[in-house]
Amino acid sequence: MTGDRPFSSSRSPLRRPALLVLEDGEVFEGESFGSPRDAFGEVVFNTSMSGYQEVLTDPSYEGQIVAMTYPHIGNYGVNGVDPESGAVRVNGFVVRDLPAAWSSWRGTASLEEYLIENGVTGITEIDTRRLTRHIREEGAMRGVISSVCLDPTELAEQARRAPSISEDDHVRRVSVDEPYQWPARGKVRFRVAAFDFGMKRNILRQLSALGCEVTVYPASTPASELLSSRPDGVFLSNGPGDPQSVGYGIKAIERMLGKVPIFGICLGHQLLALACGLKTYKLRFGHRGINHPVLRLADGKTEITTQNHGFAVVEQPFRFSPGEARPGSREPTAHTARGRVELTHINLNDHTIEGLRLSDEPAFSVQYHPEAGPGPHDSRYLFQTFLSMMEGVS
Repeated sequence: MTGDRPFSSSRSPLRRPALLVLEDGEVFEGESFGSPRDAFGEVVFNTSMSGYQEVLTDPSYEGQIVAMTYPHIGNYGVNGVDPESGAVRVNGFVVRDLPAAWSSWRGTASLEEYLIENGVTGITEIDTRRLTRHIREEGAMRGVISSVCLDPTELAEQARRAPSISEDDHVRRVSVDEPYQWPARGKVRFRVAAFDFGMKRNILRQLSALGCEVTVYPASTPASELLSSRPDGVFLSNGPGDPQSVGYGIKAIERMLGKVPIFGICLGHQLLALACGLKTYKLRFGHRGINHPVLRLADGKTEITTQNHGFAVVEQPFRFSPGEARPGSREPTAHTARGRVELTHINLNDHTIEGLRLSDEPAFSVQYHPEAGPGPHDSRYLFQTFLSMMEGVS
């Protein structure tokens, strides 16, 4: 039920034909919804069955067209609570079926109304299974959604002319311009300085609930400015694009290591690794969804995690074989410019690195999202780990 709007239609009486065309010439026919403008971006897929509003508003999707593998998207509408930022961040949205009606006691508008309000293009009635298989086999690539031009050859050429995800610094597009504060819930236990590389609101909610007063800083803030506020700890947020494009962030982290406890997630994890002298690389099609299994090497337990990234830390320095993992065994270690770095978590689907911890300095990171909205919540203990680290240093 939706109160005064218990059952609302989201389907327009007439839909325009539309095409999704990839840079390699692969064509997907469908129908346009949302804003009627063309959309360009790297085409990726997300395996979540719920949480599409969180996906749409996640700043880490800046520069991308997101295809949902679950077929029915839009069935519970949208609301004013779930957004992870102040705007829709995806360049375009791809769904198999846009339900004719939506219904939720929390809902305030339809998915299509939401996209129109935010000027974002969508395409529906396409074969998302074929699209997903194609991306898995050929890799994520540039694409275009259009209901204006229906010439596949011309659209493929336009897609090839669009910038790749590594050509631009997408972080500057989503970061704040000025610092702001997010208050602690109840008594202030710690003061945290957070770099906004593409901050999600649920991260701030989790820190706030644990008694952290958070000051959020623009991504390009120098380390000296941030440290001058004497925070108890520094948080490195998620964010979009290639971590090697964020040189100012890497430099700031280098200058903060050893001076204050640091916790990084997603892009923040990759930037911490680069600041230690490790390397990153682009994954073939990335990890995006709320059902990715991760092995915690400390005790051999598996966490089901939310993920959204297209880059990863190079595994080679750790000389690690997943079959060697034993509960309680010593984590594989790499020797870097910042001393020893321990591998703490690995992805059970492809054995990529999912977590790191510095042996000699108070800093750690994970590739996935412990704040996880709508879920799962297996990894929220990591926020408490950060608090324990700050408590041990203070």
